[in-house]
Amino acid sequence: MEDIDAIALLQDPLRRRLYEFVAAQGRDVGRGEAAEAVGVARTLAAFHLDKLVDAGLLEAASRRLTGRSGPGAGRPAKVYRRSAAERDVSVPARDYRTAAGLLAEAAETAGLDMELQDAARRKGRALRGGSGPCGGLDDLAKTLVDRGYEPVVDGEVLRMRNCPFHAVAEQFPPLVCGMNLALLEGLVEGSPVRVRMDPRPGWCCVAAAPSKNNED
Repeated sequence: MEDIDAIALLQDPLRRRLYEFVAAQGRDVGRGEAAEAVGVARTLAAFHLDKLVDAGLLEAASRRLTGRSGPGAGRPAKVYRRSAAERDVSVPARDYRTAAGLLAEAAETAGLDMELQDAARRKGRALRGGSGPCGGLDDLAKTLVDRGYEPVVDGEVLRMRNCPFHAVAEQFPPLVCGMNLALLEGLVEGSPVRVRMDPRPGWCCVAAAPSKNNED
């Protein structure tokens, strides 16, 4: 019921806009910045942001937004970022996470890494449907949005703020990250894009970039 109650808070259009803005930044966001982004008063934004914190959808902390410290630096401000906690709602409740964890444990114990990666590549190819290889990073980003990866451009590299397999990847990182890489390899196969392992805290372990040449 807690997950249902938390998601229900997002039915309010203002709360949803505030949540989506904070989540999209990938960093701490102050009350004033969030208020300006959605076009409401700071006090109203603060009220709804704190409701989202109470529900576990956002996390709050305090820091000086000026970047200075010591006398004259001003009081610390309350800042917000998306919570690392996952919410999963189904009625009646279903426990796919436990099943995924058990299957991952069995695959790791049996040494089925390569078999899992082969299956993931086939799935990646299937995700393209009949459209053929993606045309570039923009096409790939559109597909990744639909899969929950939250892609963002970082120079010439496409990185993902979210890992759709985060809960299982935390338990079995080599197995699941290898599967994730293989899945995206299948997705970009035959395209001018290559994917590689590039793990960073809080981000998906895979990044994408244009091939050095379009023939490899």
